[in-house]
Amino acid sequence: MEFIIISGMSGAGKSSAAAFLEDLGFYCVDNLPVALIPSFAGICLAGAGTGKYSRVALVTDIRGGQTFDELFQTLDSLKEMNLEYQLLYIEASDEAIINRYKETRHSHPLCRQGYSLAEAVQLERIALEPVRHRATHILNSTGLTLSKFRGELLRLFGMGTPNESISISVTSFGFKHGIPRDADLVFDARFLPNPYYIPELKECTGLEESVRTFLFGYRQTHEFLRHLEDLFAFLLPQYVEEGKSSLTIAIGCTGGHHRSVAVVHAVADFIRQKGYRVEEQHRDINK
Repeated sequence: MEFIIISGMSGAGKSSAAAFLEDLGFYCVDNLPVALIPSFAGICLAGAGTGKYSRVALVTDIRGGQTFDELFQTLDSLKEMNLEYQLLYIEASDEAIINRYKETRHSHPLCRQGYSLAEAVQLERIALEPVRHRATHILNSTGLTLSKFRGELLRLFGMGTPNESISISVTSFGFKHGIPRDADLVFDARFLPNPYYIPELKECTGLEESVRTFLFGYRQTHEFLRHLEDLFAFLLPQYVEEGKSSLTIAIGCTGGHHRSVAVVHAVADFIRQKGYRVEEQHRDINK
């Protein structure tokens, strides 16, 4: 089981880190009181065999009001449970944190005790220094764009190769039934020869060899697929670098039975061969 404890400076990006780790398949809990961590870890260990809690991340910080001696006792308890954990400490410069609080108009937890924002940031940094020394990983978010921040997390905790960090769905559809609302990229295959008008192919679908043989007997189908492959070979690494966690590609024809289905099947196979996680769907094939 992979068990990550996220701590660090308020405003440095802990909640954003948890949200991205959730996209990577982690079960995440934000602001969990330190006293509950051992019990939570025990539940996760018991359910790890089912795969539900094989990757867990939790955020604990100064919002909980606990002393960090208590956190260290909890970390020692996890060792006694034979649970290997990683402690991710996220920090940023005083200036960066102060600017973020001013932009969001949120209140720093220590400001509720009467400290100014600048004083609160300095006091928190001093209080967290022992935690920083215990950290497995230290991530400084100063000056990082969201994509670069996510890229650092991907480097530390991504599953397998970077390509596996993005989930890709390739779906066929019929324009007469409407464009899929969740589509990021939409392509039109209605210019291809239509098997619908071939009597022996009319009731078939693009998943059948007879339809694919008909379609790929035309030069324009091969060229269309080649252009799509070139485009995705360029785009997908850019999306991965940007930190995009999911992508939906939609390819449509008139009814969603023949042309789009055959092209989607070929595109999904190409993307899969490139090492990406891809799901092939055919929304309107049975309509």
